[in-house]
Amino acid sequence: MKSRDRVPETTGSLRGHGVTLRYSRWQGGGAPIVVLHGGGQTRHAWEESCGHLGDLGYDVTALDLRGHGESEWAPNQEYGLMHFTADVVAVLPQLGHPRAALLGFSLGGLVSLYLTSRHPELCTALMLVDVAPRLETNGVRRIRDFMTRHESFGSLDEVVAALREYNPNRPPDSIRPESLERNLRQRPDGRWEWHYDRYFRTPVTDTADGAYRSRIMGLSHEELVAAARTVRVPTLVVRGATSDVLSEDGVRELLETIPHAEAATVERAGHQVAGDRNDAFLVALTPFLARAYPARAAHAEARVSD
Repeated sequence: MKSRDRVPETTGSLRGHGVTLRYSRWQGGGAPIVVLHGGGQTRHAWEESCGHLGDLGYDVTALDLRGHGESEWAPNQEYGLMHFTADVVAVLPQLGHPRAALLGFSLGGLVSLYLTSRHPELCTALMLVDVAPRLETNGVRRIRDFMTRHESFGSLDEVVAALREYNPNRPPDSIRPESLERNLRQRPDGRWEWHYDRYFRTPVTDTADGAYRSRIMGLSHEELVAAARTVRVPTLVVRGATSDVLSEDGVRELLETIPHAEAATVERAGHQVAGDRNDAFLVALTPFLARAYPARAAHAEARVSD
């Protein structure tokens, strides 16, 4: 689709479970997809991918999770998977859809997995980006150490330099200062900081085999595996080939737990798969969608069954 024909982005607010959430939406007229970002991100990190999916005919909504971006911070620091899930459950009817496909990265992927297990009637397909029940402790700690060490920046150029230090293999043109403005907030003193509530952080715990087994947003690894066993909808997991957060073992465990699931790998991408190589990520994602959740057929089928 030519740029002048692109599906326009609209924004607004929706009521979650006790908090107001901000969203961006690309209404391509077809089957719905709800996109959930990673911890510390905002919905703007997924604009390029969402715009492309809207152009393919999907009705795409990207949310700022509670405590992130322009959404409200949670009262009493309520940032468990059950709280994020309750927000999405509350939002779906307001979007006019009885059910939707879920595309979640990292934290957003865990929310998507948990929601699919608890509310199977609401989910039509599940797409997990560099996340599974088993995550690697060292990789998770490296992210958290990076976020803690770089609490604020004197300029956007400093942000770019820090991100390139964190992932030196990321293509230089994938980090643009102008796009960072939408994922950060500027304080009254002029410094830039990550646009999220720091209270949602959870500790990382070492284990003998190096797997991330601490309680992830309120659930253990074993509980997440149990949740994955209940998944019946078409499922895809996309891993960055150089990710130190989701290992090949983590993907293998997920495929054993959800036997019908598919897996794809994006070469020369780390944990930030779409951010590192968005075009390659979309190449990995769109064949699955075309096969398992086409924009028009799935939409028509959902409407007929309502």
